[in-house]
Parts: sequence; C-alpha cells; structure tokens
Amino acid sequence: MTDLLSLTPRAARAVLGEWVAARGEPAYRVHQIVPRLWQRPLGSWDGATEIPTALRRDLAAAFPLLRLTLGARQESRDGTEKFLWKLADGEAVESVLIPEGKRRTLCISSQVGCALGCVFCATGRMGFRRNLTAGEIGAQVRELMLLDPAKRPTNVVFMGMGEPLLNWPAVDTALTILNDVDGLGIGARHITVSTVGILPSLEQLARRPEQFRLALSLHAPTPSLRHALMPIEKKYRLPDVIDALQRLRRRVTLEYVLIGRKNDALEQADELAEVARPLAALVNLLPLHPGGAPDLAPSPPAQMLAFARRLRSRGVEAVLRKSRGLDISAACGQLRVELEAPRRGGGGKVRPQEHAGVE
Repeated sequence: MTDLLSLTPRAARAVLGEWVAARGEPAYRVHQIVPRLWQRPLGSWDGATEIPTALRRDLAAAFPLLRLTLGARQESRDGTEKFLWKLADGEAVESVLIPEGKRRTLCISSQVGCALGCVFCATGRMGFRRNLTAGEIGAQVRELMLLDPAKRPTNVVFMGMGEPLLNWPAVDTALTILNDVDGLGIGARHITVSTVGILPSLEQLARRPEQFRLALSLHAPTPSLRHALMPIEKKYRLPDVIDALQRLRRRVTLEYVLIGRKNDALEQADELAEVARPLAALVNLLPLHPGGAPDLAPSPPAQMLAFARRLRSRGVEAVLRKSRGLDISAACGQLRVELEAPRRGGGGKVRPQEHAGVE
C-alpha cells in the first residue's frame, strides 16, 4: 500500500495516473482524487461522493489515508491551542496553533523527540524516538483543517519537536506538500524552517528555489556559551554555521531564548550584535517559558527590555516576543511528558519546556 500523503503532489498524481489507467478508468478521475488529498481534505475516501462507490472502495484498499488521532487538546486564555497527535505506532507529537489577528501560525514537529539535548528543551529531555514521515509532518496541518476548516493555518513554522534538518528527506518532501498549489498551498515566505545549523542539510535547503524562511536557533553569541547550552556546537561550530548563512544569501532570523544570568547580560547583547549585523538578521528574543529545568530561570522583564534596547542601539532589528499559552502546556514537548509521567509512575507533573511554543 502506498501512502499518497507522503508523496509530493506531482508524484501522487503520477502514481494515481498509473493506477487509474490500469483499472481502465477515465483520466479525469485523477483530477477528482488529487484535490481530496490536501486542497479539500477528507478523513476517508467514503467522503468523496463525486467518485463512484466502487472506486472509493478500491482507493481505500490501495491508498488508505494516513490519519493522526487527537490525543489531547488544550486552549489558552490568549487563544493559543496545543494539540497532541497520536501516531499509528503509539508515538505522539505536538503542534501549537498561535492566532494573531488574521494570521494563524501553526508550529509543527518533524521528529518524535530529539537527539540534540539542548538544556532548555523539553523535547531534548525526551530523547530521540524516530523521524516523522513527510505525510506525518503534513498531516499536522491536514488534521487541523479536518478538525475545523476555520483554523487552516496561514503560516507554518518548523519549531516543534525535533530538528528538521536531521530529517531532511522527509522535511524536503513536506516543504513541497505545504507549498505546492496542488498541496496545501501555503506561500513559501509563510513557511519557516528552524534549525540549530545542520550544515549538510542547510546546503540542500539553500539549493531549493523557493524563498522559504530560515531561523537559526542561536541562543548564545559565542561558541563556548553555545556549547554549554547546545551540545550540537561541538559538531557544527558557530563560525562555520554563520559562514554558511552568509553564503545562503537569504535573510535569516536568529532565535534567542533569554535565560536569566546565562545569556542575558548586556555584554552578550553586544556580542550578539556582532553576529547579527553581517547577516542583516532579525533577532527574535524569546522569554524562557516558565516551568523549565530547575536550574534555569527566565530573564527578568526589565533585563529583557534592556537587552532588546541594547541590540537596537547597535543597529540590529530585534523583536521581544511575548510568551503565549502560559496557562497550558504550550512549550513543545511539555504536554507529552506530562501525559506520560503517570504511566511511568511519576509522583507529579514533569514540566520541562523549550521555546517553540513562543511566537
């Protein structure tokens, strides 16, 4: 059986074309079927009433539609919604919908867990389980549309569970599914890939002609501090990552979680400015989500404001983001860990977190 939802729209059309022809069906059937994958998605082929019953039955047998099961859903007072999606093998991933005016940004996952072990990240504390397929990545958008068409995202950010560029083949296909007019039809400039800087995959992303946005999870202005917060620095050194970004010739956003007494000193703002200016980068300053690792604390509000002002005084565009979903488990990985804790016999909620729930 073939998972059409893990193929690009062009590849899905080719597979369906051969299948329809082999059955002796008219070619126009393909034009009826493909829009039902992403443009006008349905939960099962039974809903495609424009297609004959026998063909629907055979489609269900040959190409069962990948579904994610909604395991939990939380809604914050600020409108942020958190979804825990259960996968066919019993694993689970999270996505977060962040409404702001007419914009609805969906933060999606690319892996179950993560191998990188960043000290501020709930997903990293979970460890790596497996990569998602392209279909499972796209399904986080598709299932939301099935749940409520009014929640169709206008923007998608790969800032959920996992490191997207460590799952490049699936993410590469998922980007096409998200962007293609025969797929989910989201503009390339409304799709952001966030990475710690996996250089081989970063080069492959750079070869794509679409203007997908790129965000670097930086969180420290120097290699030594970054290594203390993000072990990946040992393999992909900050100077090499910055050099690759300069050759990318695409505007980059630098993601920077402000951690009290770790990376929020004004001297570190000066060092960050030296990184950001040559890239003409926007710096997203993100408050550390409450409830994180016991040895980490959010930067005080006054310090965050001073840090942002210092960057601006150094000629860097900096935006201090507000925390969203503070009354729910909005940090990515947090909801899954909380729900797993009782099954592990834990005595209480485990509340590690990371920045991906912030917009």
